[in-house]
Amino acid sequence: MNHSTFCQGPFSYKRRLTRVVGVGKVGVGGHHPIRVQSMITCDTMDSEACIRQTTELAEAGCEIVRITAPTVKDAQNLRWIKKGLLERGCDVPIVADIHFKPEAAMEAARWVEKVRINPGNYADSKKFAVKQYNDEQYLAELDRIRKRFAPLVLLAKERGISLRIGTNHGSLSDRIMNRYGDTPLGMVESALEFARIARDLGFHAFIFSMKASNPKVMIAAYRLLVARLSEAGPDWNYPVHLGVTEAGDGEDGRIKSAIGIGSLLADGIGDTVRVSLTEDSVHEIPVAQALVAEYNQRPSDDRESSGYDSVLPFDPFTYERRASSQIERNGLGIGGEETVRVLVRQETFDKVAHKLAQMGDFQPEGILESADLIAVDPRDAKALAEINSSTQARFITIRDRIDLPVITAYRLLAAGLDRRHPILLKDTLWPSSDPNREFLKTLLESATNLGALLCDGIGDAILVQGESAPGQSLRLAYNILQAAGARIFKTDYVACPSCGRTLFDLQKTTARIRTATNHLKGVKIAIMGCIVNGPGEMADADFGYVGGAPGKVNLYVGKKAVKFNIPEAEAVDRLVDLIREHGRWINVVSQEAPAAV
Repeated sequence: MNHSTFCQGPFSYKRRLTRVVGVGKVGVGGHHPIRVQSMITCDTMDSEACIRQTTELAEAGCEIVRITAPTVKDAQNLRWIKKGLLERGCDVPIVADIHFKPEAAMEAARWVEKVRINPGNYADSKKFAVKQYNDEQYLAELDRIRKRFAPLVLLAKERGISLRIGTNHGSLSDRIMNRYGDTPLGMVESALEFARIARDLGFHAFIFSMKASNPKVMIAAYRLLVARLSEAGPDWNYPVHLGVTEAGDGEDGRIKSAIGIGSLLADGIGDTVRVSLTEDSVHEIPVAQALVAEYNQRPSDDRESSGYDSVLPFDPFTYERRASSQIERNGLGIGGEETVRVLVRQETFDKVAHKLAQMGDFQPEGILESADLIAVDPRDAKALAEINSSTQARFITIRDRIDLPVITAYRLLAAGLDRRHPILLKDTLWPSSDPNREFLKTLLESATNLGALLCDGIGDAILVQGESAPGQSLRLAYNILQAAGARIFKTDYVACPSCGRTLFDLQKTTARIRTATNHLKGVKIAIMGCIVNGPGEMADADFGYVGGAPGKVNLYVGKKAVKFNIPEAEAVDRLVDLIREHGRWINVVSQEAPAAV
């Protein structure tokens, strides 16, 4: 695979130019703005609630609204939801979300502007079966899929509506899992199988997505998809929809979304986005709008510079941390096998020094001014050559206030620097001293820049300087490291957004589980409203809490269900018992009065 094909310009911003796919009145791709979409959370059979939530989303700036249709009956009701919306003057395009039921997709396609299908479960039922397929058997499976999928493609073509071929990491079919494994390659191949069927039938009005709860997996899958489309030829220029599934809520959900979505947008990938938060859907819209705003206004960077011809300093399809030598700074190990460190300026440290004991895990680990750092412009070949000629590993960062985007600057630095030199990442090259700066903007910018570079494998320490409040900047730094999977210092939650398939109140349940377990450092707990992605995403979590039936919960260890049909009122306590059974429980340590510092 040619590493340079994953985006138009890894060292300068160029948006990937795609064909335009219409979703009702909204054009996606081409030179259209990056579109913002979301999904309502109510029961699809409750027409009035669906109309109300859809209207609220449209009024908040949502350009495309998705509604789940788990059964044919739900799909039939989309007719009346659409009719009610039009009668109220709301013509926002509707997407039917389909899992498991081709018959529901066929019915929904009669009433909406777009149908989303999941290749992992459209023609397959997941049984976690282990089976080896020879080529003849595999081709027979593809023929079976064609027979299931072709009628929907032909109906969409006849009606002039579009499709989304939406792969989820958590719901790959057994067939794909057995041939490609639980990998980004498996996600891409799963989608391409369906795309080839659509193309054979002369249908091109489709959009791809590669969603995962792990930003590293998501980023690798989208990059691999774009590279495969690029290599397939210029007429494979289909738009892509971006989303981190099961991002969670609050600051953590926003950070994880910014890492996954923001880093891809920075590489020019993405034509429509959805931020999936375990909150009311209207809260997703301002986050998505803030993420896409810069790129909807940002022209392609066509500047010419010898530095921009550098060899890519990382494998875009496989995560591997950049190998540096370990150095010592004031007794702190940086680089090598050490974890990614958190540095602050002396001014910040002085402001929090009196309350370090009360700050828990959000501790400053090193001070910038005493770290013996060399700050450079990565385009300065002479400065880099001088550093590389040093017999000692040096601690390197980017000079503030240079005219380069953060991601570009650090990729150029990593390309020109010997690997032995550890690198300090900064979230921005323009330190903020504005206490009134909107925190959401800071959070998204910091998470995008630092998260993208960490997922590239670049960085041995980080400095957040876009946020002037000391405690808040430290919290942001650690939460970005956690969301990027660079440093686990607290309980990790994978929580899906609510939708019409959800079998319990996700927001309240997530809050209850957090209250009971948020002291279990390093334990990953998945909270899933239904079985669409639940079992698959369990593979990336230690324990899972999944809706099995109305009012009933199934508990998982890894991807294996071990407790079934537990009444919802008992389920959180039973989850705690399960964690105890597997030796991962620790008791809460009472906080003693902190000693004076």
